[in-house]
Amino acid sequence: MFNMISSQASKLINLTKPTNKPSKTKIITITSGKGGVGKSTFTANISYLLGKRGFKIAVVDADIGLANMQVLFDIKPKLTLFYYIEGRNTINEVTSSTSFNNVSLIAGKSGYQYTSIKNSLVLSRIIEDIKELNIYDIVLIDTGAGLNEYVQEFLTVSSNVLALTTTDPSALTDVYALMKMLSMDEKKLMLCFNHTRNYQIGETIANSLLNLAKKNRLNPNFMVKYIGNVSTSANVSTTSRLRKLFAHEFANDEITKQLQRVIDTLLNDIK
Repeated sequence: MFNMISSQASKLINLTKPTNKPSKTKIITITSGKGGVGKSTFTANISYLLGKRGFKIAVVDADIGLANMQVLFDIKPKLTLFYYIEGRNTINEVTSSTSFNNVSLIAGKSGYQYTSIKNSLVLSRIIEDIKELNIYDIVLIDTGAGLNEYVQEFLTVSSNVLALTTTDPSALTDVYALMKMLSMDEKKLMLCFNHTRNYQIGETIANSLLNLAKKNRLNPNFMVKYIGNVSTSANVSTTSRLRKLFAHEFANDEITKQLQRVIDTLLNDIK
């Protein structure tokens, strides 16, 4: 299935490739495999920190049918990704400003049934339309949990895939399944550990996953790049419930510093 989607997506992109100068926009797809690891909170906070560094950021809430990014940014968009998918509005028209400098949001719509879309490849066009605008430095795509066809499509058309996981055994199982799938067609996966006490714990588990991949003879050219950890803090969940961003409210907290180090590595690794 993934190979078929990959082939179809590649053909679509080739057909719709713009003829003007190459876009400066870099795409990062943030995924997890397992739900509940803090992916959306992570995405919102790093978008804020990237924007604070002067990068123009667009966040795409691609959690199909279970969108919550507008809650984290505490905004109520008039138009959502739904209107773009249905062909009612352009990607520019469904993009909303946030209260944070340099950060825009393309919001999803909770409860929307995407089963009416006969061809999921319409979602690939989201990326191409954003790139053609050529106004954003980085686009962060927050996918839903699992590895359904919509998530797979975003993984296919992104040169940079970042998996957020925890040390929970079920989360690690899902990340390994993601590694196996990506190793068929992609060159690398960036890996970050959430709710993990220190950098070394994440590094040790990342190396174990890589050794398991070698033992099971996954693509030897596929690389897993460990980019850091984020510790647990009660303040993270508290600020989320208050519709505030942790990194904004606690700029000098150790967790914010950890996020900054993750971003440093991320910026050096994306293409």
